[in-house]
Amino acid sequence: MTVRRDYQEPPRSRPDLVIGREDLFTSAREQLGRGGSVLLHGPAGIGKSTILRALAADYGGPDRTVLRCSATESESHLPFLALADLFGLVLDDVSGALPGAQRTALESALTGRGESTLQRDGLALRLAVLSALRALAAKGPVLVVADDLQWLDAASAELLGFAARRLGDTPVQMLCAVRTEGQEYDRHLPASPPDTLAVRLGPLTRTQVSALLDHRGYTPLSRSTIRDIHRTSGGNPLFALELGRALAESPTRPRPGEPLPVPTSLRALVLSRLEMLSDEARRTLLVASAGARPTLALLHAAGREHAEAETAQAAALGLLATDPEAPALRFAHPLISAALYAEAPAQERRAVHAALSTAASDPIERARHLALATTGTDPDVAARLAEAGAMARDRGAPSVAASLGLLAARHTPADGTPGSDERRLQAAEDAITAGEADLARDIARDVLTRATVPAERVRAWMVVIEAAGQALGEVDAVFPQVLADAGDDPRLLAQVHYQLAWRGLVVEGDFAEARQEAAHAAELAARGEDRRTELMALSFQASTETLMGHPDAPVTVKRALQEPQDPYVACHHNGAGSARFRWLIMSDQLPEARATITALLREVRRRGMVESEVHFLRFLADTELRSGHCGRALDLARESLRLARDSGIGEGASAMLASLAEASAGDVDRALALAREAADHAEVDGDQMYLSRALAALGYAQLVAGDPAATVRSLRRVRELEQGLGINDPGRGRWHGDLAEALVRIGEPGEAQDVIDTTRAHALRLGRQSVLAVLDRAEALVRAARGEHEAAAVRLTSVQDRLGRLGYGLEEARAAFALARLRAQAAASPRTGARSLLGPASYDEAARLFRRCRALPWLRQVDAAATAGPAAVEPAAAAPAVALDALEGLAAMERQVASLVMEGATNREIAARLFISVKTVEATLTRVYRKLGIRSRVDIVRLAAGRRTT
Repeated sequence: MTVRRDYQEPPRSRPDLVIGREDLFTSAREQLGRGGSVLLHGPAGIGKSTILRALAADYGGPDRTVLRCSATESESHLPFLALADLFGLVLDDVSGALPGAQRTALESALTGRGESTLQRDGLALRLAVLSALRALAAKGPVLVVADDLQWLDAASAELLGFAARRLGDTPVQMLCAVRTEGQEYDRHLPASPPDTLAVRLGPLTRTQVSALLDHRGYTPLSRSTIRDIHRTSGGNPLFALELGRALAESPTRPRPGEPLPVPTSLRALVLSRLEMLSDEARRTLLVASAGARPTLALLHAAGREHAEAETAQAAALGLLATDPEAPALRFAHPLISAALYAEAPAQERRAVHAALSTAASDPIERARHLALATTGTDPDVAARLAEAGAMARDRGAPSVAASLGLLAARHTPADGTPGSDERRLQAAEDAITAGEADLARDIARDVLTRATVPAERVRAWMVVIEAAGQALGEVDAVFPQVLADAGDDPRLLAQVHYQLAWRGLVVEGDFAEARQEAAHAAELAARGEDRRTELMALSFQASTETLMGHPDAPVTVKRALQEPQDPYVACHHNGAGSARFRWLIMSDQLPEARATITALLREVRRRGMVESEVHFLRFLADTELRSGHCGRALDLARESLRLARDSGIGEGASAMLASLAEASAGDVDRALALAREAADHAEVDGDQMYLSRALAALGYAQLVAGDPAATVRSLRRVRELEQGLGINDPGRGRWHGDLAEALVRIGEPGEAQDVIDTTRAHALRLGRQSVLAVLDRAEALVRAARGEHEAAAVRLTSVQDRLGRLGYGLEEARAAFALARLRAQAAASPRTGARSLLGPASYDEAARLFRRCRALPWLRQVDAAATAGPAAVEPAAAAPAVALDALEGLAAMERQVASLVMEGATNREIAARLFISVKTVEATLTRVYRKLGIRSRVDIVRLAAGRRTT
């Protein structure tokens, strides 16, 4: 939606920003671009007027006429008012083109002179409006913009409808907005042309509400607060902004379990209807508003004897939604419940909660109501809340457990056991599990202001570090403090060194250091009898060794899976089950990997472990993608990305996998954008490991998009990064075959063969059969580029069969496509022998396999190749002009930078294309100048020009 101008905006706001309505806006704009009309409809505050203004502004221009009217309820009884808004400023321009009777009738209606009425001047007025629109359209396209169509006076609505039905091919369009609560927009269509597109504006998602609040400057808000705003507003942008404003202006935030403050501006929308209720019915609705899932039975148990009649009265007033199939009562809009609760005095609210603390059937709900009915500290209430929190945790509702834990801390006496801070830290850990990192961090920071016990301080620091996610570089200053707090306690030190292992991997990009820290953490944890930390450290060590191609990886995986196991570690995304999954998928055991990750995903969903769910959805998508189930992979990847953006967890990793899935089964442009987004996330977080994954996804998307030169640039960078990280297992990123293929396409078969040979050595050592098959496919392309067509065809036939038996459906299809293109080249060759040896040219097999995979971007490539007819596989091109003899002594990065300078790229453009900093570009160029004996960029360009003329 476009942010309304009648709100005070921070200086960085742009009033034309569209949030959450991009697809809708594009659809409406395209309809207008085709010459059609648009009717926007939806409930009050949903953003219709905002979209209408943005579309009108987009449509306007010097050669177009835009007529506007905006009705209000208080003016809807005034005849011809909307007509006057539309034609008042253009009457002089069109009156000369109207017949006398029509001109008189229209002027009388617009000016109020002559007391024109539809009854007396009906036909003349109708024809006058139609003629006026045609006269304006003769000078250029016309757009009639009508907001709040429901308040349009009847006379104007009738006249516009008459003209709209008779405009035909006249270039007059209508852009209207009307308030509707359901789908009754069709009764407003008679006032629009027959080709009108009706567009319903629905509620915003939680992520869109978060973006809207952020744009308006209502930050920082915790994920739980945004969730409450989204729920209370029902996704209505106006309501969400008002709730955000109320929170921003409130000196204190609502305490756990309490609803959001509802500003007076929103209460006024519903309180007028509440005033029509009897006092008893209002009290009954207050009980319903306080209940988590109110039913008539609950209301009776809470002492509301006449609940049926009183809720029926509320339903008749539109306050409750009626659904005979649903046992629970539901407010017509969440805002009604929130406003009712906010309006009630505190004493009355406590009385309602006291009644519900005995009436509710669920023990968790009873404990929550008891807490909200109690003032001050009470050890018994605190104990009941802590028990309820443990029950919520076991049920897989860590967010509820965190809320109950904070309530328990609030009611814990100063000398209570366990203490209030211990309960706060448990709540913080539950918040981490629920994906509410910002809430967890705030709780931990608060505890650290008071805590003196080393164990509590280290526990709080661990929450702060966990809340940082992949951005561990942002909490570097924490590690010296937490090491000091840990002292020489092996249990505490084990937790710190486990986090240092992650830091070594994510921040330093050093797999060897990460492995060493993880092994040390496991040893310390075993000495301190902390089995959970020991298992987490072993799992991390196993995963690191797997990615390194370390020979100890299988042994460490077995150690991590030894009994006794910890149920939390077993299903954690960095736990033993996850380490086993990584080993299985990199060892080409796809069915076992799928079964493992499916079971893990089911368990973390049961436990409510949001962060693990984000990662396991991504892992399952990766498994399906490798298996050739590209459509299924795309669905899972999109689900992972939605959840990641909603929770703020693992966004970069999910964007990376979504890019791979989009490039294989969806939209290639979106794949490119997602890969760049993932790279940006990794750069911001300082995450070297995921930067290489993001760039590998970008290279694959560029290959699918038909840009092999860009693929080479991206994947060369990946190669350098992974060499620096010490990643030797080619089963991790599986980009090596794509790099070799792209190198062949740009005429660098020698470098392609070097990539193949180097990677093959590691794949043979580790037994990565699918990687070996993909490398053989790439080598076949090298041979074809060198004219060895028969050998290439034999190799591709073998590769296709091997990949099919391994279960890599997409890679099998790519081999079939390469073979079909090779045969097509042979079919066009004058050499009869080549045609007979390679076999008949047909793309049918490749098309069948890609269709089976639902690999639509690849299928489009097959269709294009088949339509183009016999065509040669890209021959080995002459070495590009930038491959100067003088550059051969430079390092790979130096050659890339020098080559881009020769193309005329600026330092900033080079940095963007190579995903390095501008300072790195400048430093690299300095080395290039020194090695080549030159002084500036100009000398590099001259060097290239001199080579081209020789």
